[in-house]
Amino acid sequence: QVQLVESGGGLVQPGGSLRLSCAASGSIFSARTMGWYRQAPGQERELVARITPDGGTTYVDSVKGRFTISRDNAKNTVYLEMNNLKPEDTAVYYCNTILGRNFWGQGTQVAVSS
Repeated sequence: QVQLVESGGGLVQPGGSLRLSCAASGSIFSARTMGWYRQAPGQERELVARITPDGGTTYVDSVKGRFTISRDNAKNTVYLEMNNLKPEDTAVYYCNTILGRNFWGQGTQVAVSS
């Protein structure tokens, strides 16, 4: 079993920054690929960024150069550093990993508005 708890969301002005955190428990974190997804109202959930156990990263094109995913295996935590935020980044952000099936956190709301 895996538990994922996100934190760090909030309201920020365009151009601002936020750092999301996802604390994981219940499995061998260092061996897991971890992902951040987001879901805006009326839209499907989409992959934002993913990090493999050896630190390899992938990003959706719309966030490349602005977002950075990282992990701290000693703390069982994955981060999403978000810079130069835009209104279209507004969404609920979810942490994800796969262990036989998808596991999701409860989500954290990010709102970008002036």
